Amino acid sequence: MEAAAWDQWLAQYAPKLLLFARQQARCETDAQELVQDAVVEAWRKQAGDGLPAPALVFGLIRRRAVDLARRQDRRQHRELTAHEAGAPEWFAPEIEDRERARLLQEALHRLPAPQRDVVTLKIWGDLTFAEIAAALEIPPDTAASRYRYALEELRRLTKEVLA
Repeated sequence: MEAAAWDQWLAQYAPKLLLFARQQARCETDAQELVQDAVVEAWRKQAGDGLPAPALVFGLIRRRAVDLARRQDRRQHRELTAHEAGAPEWFAPEIEDRERARLLQEALHRLPAPQRDVVTLKIWGDLTFAEIAAALEIPPDTAASRYRYALEELRRLTKEVLA
């Protein structure tokens, strides 16, 4: 595999993958590691033959993020139980520079996770509903309906804010 092909693939997909990983992870470092690990795993699953399929990488990011969150939750629970004290704040939320971006982000986070995942993959991941379905392991019609419902809800949530 040529380095130029990888450079082009990474230039095209890395920002989209990282954005999706940020939606799934609790901090920037975790998001970056999720992307790196998912790309390597996808490449290995294809036996090093060609560039990884983006839908496969998105799916791997999602599954790895769920596993990571479970591990972190278990660890936090163990520490709380051991110390019998309030939990420290592990991840401080980032503050957006612009109010509009912050309000849009809040609206996106108010969506149910399945709808938020589809919106992220469709808009920022630039995937088709078939690719989204493969990444999330759902039927394509379900991906399309989740997208439609998510857009309706985002319109409702941002109606006054963005008017």
